[in-house]
Amino acid sequence: MDLVSLLIIVAKVIGLTFMVVLPLVPISVYFERRFSAIIQDRVGPNRVGVPLTLLGAKKDFSFFGLIQPMADGVKLFLKEDFTPSHVRKAFYWLAPALTVVPSLVTVCVVPFGGDIVVNGEHYKLVIANLDVGPLFIFAISSLAVYGITLAGWSSNSKFPFIGGVRSTAQMISYEISLGLAVVPVLLYYGDLNLSNIVEQQSKNGWLLLPLWNEHGTFLTKAYWETCGGQWLFWVPAMIAFVIFTTSVFAETNRMPFDLPECETELVGGYHTEYSSMKFAMFFMGEYAAMVIGSAMVVTLFLGGWSLGPWFDKWAASVHIGPVGIGGLLNMAVFMGKVVAFILFFILVRWTVPRFRYDQLMRLGWVIFFEAALINVFLAALVIAAPQFGAATTVGGLIVLAIVTGALIWVLKVSEKKSVPVSI
Repeated sequence: MDLVSLLIIVAKVIGLTFMVVLPLVPISVYFERRFSAIIQDRVGPNRVGVPLTLLGAKKDFSFFGLIQPMADGVKLFLKEDFTPSHVRKAFYWLAPALTVVPSLVTVCVVPFGGDIVVNGEHYKLVIANLDVGPLFIFAISSLAVYGITLAGWSSNSKFPFIGGVRSTAQMISYEISLGLAVVPVLLYYGDLNLSNIVEQQSKNGWLLLPLWNEHGTFLTKAYWETCGGQWLFWVPAMIAFVIFTTSVFAETNRMPFDLPECETELVGGYHTEYSSMKFAMFFMGEYAAMVIGSAMVVTLFLGGWSLGPWFDKWAASVHIGPVGIGGLLNMAVFMGKVVAFILFFILVRWTVPRFRYDQLMRLGWVIFFEAALINVFLAALVIAAPQFGAATTVGGLIVLAIVTGALIWVLKVSEKKSVPVSI
């Protein structure tokens, strides 16, 4: 590896991780506070700003409260870093790092944009263009549960311990649905490289919005001849999208799945005994996981950095001197989609009530696991339909419908009916 390639890798690591993803964490906190204020008919953070009155001006510069996240960071950094005497100190200190690091490591396989051209050389806006991108993300993100579990266990307190146990059960339960939900997508594209998946969506339409084909035609006769199968696959793709998105909510411990830290039962959950920057690292891990989860949904289902073949071709032709900046334009599109999905995360948090824990586990094991497994067979049947023929495909759908109905009947019969209690 030459020096130029090494410098480019270092620049991508620093740029994408520390200048794109990490700044999104405090920005997401600001969005959450402002969005929740709008929903609840409040004002939200609007006071923290530059104190120009100290310099003789008539009015301070509030800047719409955008400096509030910086004030929060300074406050958490300057607070006393208190470590209780009854905790297991080594694991107590290790837990916050184990929570935030996996969320940042998964950034390296997310494609943020197309190619940047420098002196004829093409450089992808992805740190590591692995051929096993989704598997890498699932493997690394699953390590975050160790940080939460260690935080609860090492605190030597009952409420953090219960929160850690809850988180372990919850994340393991929904990781199964998360993995099964992405299988239909990988079957359809026949590729595990996230950059290749986005490029296919750029040419043939997004997975959930296949409105154009590789020739750029839009809802014409030629379009329907090439993209009719994509609309047939839209049904298993939408099922996978719903299961995947809901499982991401559960994996990031966001409402309505924030049972490991619900304040009404567990004070603060697994981070009750934490303060200062160790407490802040748990929140950094949660919001960074929310950003990466949004990026995964956008990449797999909503076209990633693509806005359509016409825009992508125009972006690829934009140059500033010898440098082609099409990848940066694609990255702007990608970040816009990610921010929109983060706002959806926030909307759900402030509109949907929290589940009971039995409802949470029932949704993961009884509903999503079976639905995701059936959806894998449905997607495989739709993909193989042109080779099977009409008769075999219809027969397969009938068998799948019978199996699904039998499974629903078994699950319904096996449920324990509540018995009224006499007082």
